Amino acid sequence: MLLPDTQNYSEKYPDTYIAQALWIRKQAKTDNIKFAIHLGDIVQTSTKQPEWENADRAMRLLDGVVPYSVAPGNHDMVVKSRDSTLYNKYYSPERFAGRKWYGGHMGDNNDNNYCFFEASGMKFMILNLEFAPRDETLDWAAGITERYPDHRVIVATHCYMRPKARDTGCATSYNIAGNSGEQMWQKFIRKQPNIFLVVSGHVLGVGLQTSINDAGGKVLEMLTDYQGLPNGGDGWLRSLTFVPSENKIHVRTYSPLLDKENKAEKETFSLDYQMTSAQQKAE
Repeated sequence: MLLPDTQNYSEKYPDTYIAQALWIRKQAKTDNIKFAIHLGDIVQTSTKQPEWENADRAMRLLDGVVPYSVAPGNHDMVVKSRDSTLYNKYYSPERFAGRKWYGGHMGDNNDNNYCFFEASGMKFMILNLEFAPRDETLDWAAGITERYPDHRVIVATHCYMRPKARDTGCATSYNIAGNSGEQMWQKFIRKQPNIFLVVSGHVLGVGLQTSINDAGGKVLEMLTDYQGLPNGGDGWLRSLTFVPSENKIHVRTYSPLLDKENKAEKETFSLDYQMTSAQQKAE
């Protein structure tokens, strides 16, 4: 389950954020929801505590029901100084420390972290990376990925895709040191044979492409962001249903606020679930 850019809900439409969380709770067993990934920009203004309180009220509805992860977007920090004080007040490592699905974090904060879940006999890891990840962050992420060669890895970061291609200005647009989506692909993602999916928000719209990594495996790269739609985004969520027996991922977009599906965004993708030779060698 993907939770894209909730910044407008935290600022102006807190009931929509609550509705999203309640719907995930309600559907947890019916839809066999294993994990919810927030794509960043949890709030509109990183220094306004009431927005964080609104977001926290919604996210806590998932506690003990559906595991979830977060990563800071550009609105969740003072970008120039990468000051994520309030993000780490509400989403510190301590918040997740007792959860068996929480793997760990980089350094002394939760700007970069990783989590686990299992489904259909397969092991998955989610790497949640800061906005415009720095080189040292990508080095850390590579080390974590290589430590778990038997896990299929999903990378979640706020800025990576645009509707038709990878973003090239995540860092330069804000005049900070860091990497764009294209740089992340070249420096990190394409080199890791067990990364099969990259999810991001940040840019209004949806985008999908399949790339081939250095091991010859498929990597699905997905943009999901509805923040520019009416009512701050109309509550749209995106679910990814994995069906290993069919070697497919079914993508569905639904709004609990409108109580309807977006059939134009109902897609099915085929991916190679077999371990690559590189992964088998690593094991």
